[in-house]
Amino acid sequence: MAGGGFAVAAPGASQFEAKITPIVIISCIMAATGGLMFGYDVGVSGGVTSMPHFLKKFFPVVYRRTLEPGLDSNYCKYDNQGLQLFTSSLYLAGLTATFFASYTTRRLGRRLTMLIAGVFFILGVVFNVAAQDLAMLIVGRILLGCGVGFANQAVPLFLSEIAPTRIRGGLNILFQLNVTIGILFANLVNYGTNKIKGGWGWRLSLGLAGIPAVLLTVGALMVVDTPNSLIERGRQEEGKAVLRKIRGTDNIEPEYLELVEASRIAKEVKHPFRNLLKRRNRPQLVIAMSLQIFQQCTGINAIMFYAPVLFNTVGFGGDASLYSAVIIGAVNVLSTCVSIYSVDKVGRRMLLLEAGVQMFLSQTAIAIILGIKVKDHSENLSHGFAIFVVVLVCTFISAFAWSWGPLGWLIPSETFPLETRSAGQSVTVCVNLLFTFVIAQAFLSMLCHFKYGIFLFFSGWVLVMSLFVLFLLPETKNVPIEEMTEKVWMQHWLWKRFMDDGIPVANGKGTSKNGHSCGLLSWLSRCQFSVSTEIEL
Repeated sequence: MAGGGFAVAAPGASQFEAKITPIVIISCIMAATGGLMFGYDVGVSGGVTSMPHFLKKFFPVVYRRTLEPGLDSNYCKYDNQGLQLFTSSLYLAGLTATFFASYTTRRLGRRLTMLIAGVFFILGVVFNVAAQDLAMLIVGRILLGCGVGFANQAVPLFLSEIAPTRIRGGLNILFQLNVTIGILFANLVNYGTNKIKGGWGWRLSLGLAGIPAVLLTVGALMVVDTPNSLIERGRQEEGKAVLRKIRGTDNIEPEYLELVEASRIAKEVKHPFRNLLKRRNRPQLVIAMSLQIFQQCTGINAIMFYAPVLFNTVGFGGDASLYSAVIIGAVNVLSTCVSIYSVDKVGRRMLLLEAGVQMFLSQTAIAIILGIKVKDHSENLSHGFAIFVVVLVCTFISAFAWSWGPLGWLIPSETFPLETRSAGQSVTVCVNLLFTFVIAQAFLSMLCHFKYGIFLFFSGWVLVMSLFVLFLLPETKNVPIEEMTEKVWMQHWLWKRFMDDGIPVANGKGTSKNGHSCGLLSWLSRCQFSVSTEIEL
């Protein structure tokens, strides 16, 4: 799988020699299993909450509602705070855990943080499988949430730092691809376990989460830590050896020196979270937080969490609703593959803008159909219209899967400078999980009160976020991570105003006295490479 060549960088960006080595591909695949676990948790929760035996054991009130058609509105059968807490507790725990994960990612490394995530995942699975009451079930979800917090903190950073620049986007999206595979796997499992007689199928659904949990744990033991992390922790020679190994070439001195200098600057920052608030770091912080808020306000997780419940609501039978969820999962996986292929070719902005149009139109159409055909106590959704709803949902899912899904994680992981990267990723994960929690906890209640208008609510957000991308999001395709400030932020019509503590940039290119192209580290150090450094080169 190895291949040679130079990275294709943005105009004026440094070009570091790097081959696509087997160790990079294998390390990225193993690390991305953290996404597999996250995706399985998202997919499995919606499936088990539509299983009669699960509802009867843990949520008898909801179970009785589903048996009495005239008792509640079609839109309100599943409106229960306890049921929503089962789903959302994972994200609240993840939100808390991400603050600890920021410390371990910086002090202990990306690899060890992924190992901690794997252990939390395994413990959570054990509690969920053995659950005898709601409290034990929630404890299991909280442990899984801690795993999500640590994994979502470490994995995107690991992928961005270990990948060569020219394929960084594609390899980073392996995380999101594994999320979608996890969701599909969960939907297939739920479809099968729902047919098991005896009422224990839900335990098998929750227990099979142990497979990706073990994969992540074993993967964390096998992979190497990133050169960025090793150098940041003072292990320069080991970092240099790993860099030579993953790049597949001996000509790693320019990239190594840039990493060492970036690490030196990073160590001067004693309070990375406080440093995030400095003027020059605000553009990255605003972009990262906005992308996480907008990602959840597309309504994607609401649909993924409760796809079987949603399809039950609009008139599908139990098996048909789970089958429809499987179709959605498959579309999700295939569309993410589209993103892997195109993200480093057409760029981040183009994917986000195209998807905005597609998501807006599909959600508006779903709202119109449900508004006309599905009333509070009657279901007039014919077989043809039901299939059309599934097609529209798949249209929405496909657009999200090649845009806001992967890019919501990719862009923040590649834009923060090294000195604030762990803190920035922590804030990114925290905001994502906070809004995931809010949507997960509120969605069924919103569905009850908004009815079909829930899709108009989310489509309105899609319009807002598309305008945000159009005017405020710069393109980061093929730009080395350590040169983002000079090549991206200092060239943007708005964000360059926040870079007022840098040096003048002639012709859009920072150049040092010795003629070398200056990246972020050179910009911060006033592009003054010493003569001795030049001799060493």
